Amino acid sequence: MSKLTKNQKSVADKVEVGKAYSLQEAVELVKEITTTKFDASVDIDVRLGVDPRKANQMVRGVVSLPNGTGKVTRVLALCTPDQEAAAKEAGADYVGLEEYIEKIKGGWTDIDVIITMPSCMGKIGPLGRILGPRGLMPNPKSGTVTMDVAKAVKEVKQGKIDFKVDKTGIIHTSIGKVSMTPEQLYGNAKEFIATVVKLKPAAAKGTYMKSIFISSTMSKGIKVDPKTVD
Repeated sequence: MSKLTKNQKSVADKVEVGKAYSLQEAVELVKEITTTKFDASVDIDVRLGVDPRKANQMVRGVVSLPNGTGKVTRVLALCTPDQEAAAKEAGADYVGLEEYIEKIKGGWTDIDVIITMPSCMGKIGPLGRILGPRGLMPNPKSGTVTMDVAKAVKEVKQGKIDFKVDKTGIIHTSIGKVSMTPEQLYGNAKEFIATVVKLKPAAAKGTYMKSIFISSTMSKGIKVDPKTVD
């Protein structure tokens, strides 16, 4: 086993093994124990008491983080010409249709979110094998297939994210960056958790929110007491 560096040891000592911290303590602590030279993402993992294999227990939704994501989100708006000007004004980084469909067919996926219109989905559908594995396929449930492209672009730019429970019953998403203040991270985390609580399926039995962990890109996880986020 490799020996811990002085820096790693001081960080390890700050997190008490087995202790469940309050949400406020966790977001303050994650900033303290992150020593990366880059602006690391702050992630949240929520384990739910659901069986995602059953359609009536799937948890999926969208949330607008009140303090933004802390990162630049590159948005591609695939829309008809009459929507292009509004999409550009709303902040879309790339706007068009046919030319970008061809670029994607050629392997271009240098974007974070694609927003489109229902009438364009027929042309975008065949791109599923490229976009699907990268989590880029537009979906009405996440608000990325809409008649109001400009509004959707603006919301994503301001911090709207979509999430869903994975096959193990865990929701994993980013709620900001280490450079954000504890208050900003706390606000984002609380809004995200509140949204997950609202989405509790009627078919879910027993404890719904089993565990919550906060971590940064390369830090250890900090256990959060679910009772502190009511």
